[in-house]
Amino acid sequence: MKNRLKVFRAMHDLTQEALAEQLRVTRQTVISIENGKYDPSLPLAFRIANLFNVKIEDVFIGEGEPGEYRGLPPTADRSQTSEGHV
Repeated sequence: MKNRLKVFRAMHDLTQEALAEQLRVTRQTVISIENGKYDPSLPLAFRIANLFNVKIEDVFIGEGEPGEYRGLPPTADRSQTSEGHV
């Protein structure tokens, strides 16, 4: 997942160490998120967004087309076709 963490950190004049302290994570975690090597947990993503007073989507950019759903649509029973045959 792409992100703009480094941009937001720079806009707020924070070092990686200072950001890590405010988020209660290690500096290495901040580095890994900024470099796209680690996707944060949902609670951490919320802490990041709240710290910068923005929405999660402002910091983290999902891969794929906007609005694209990558999973399978919900169905009652995947073992049968639309005609009810196997």
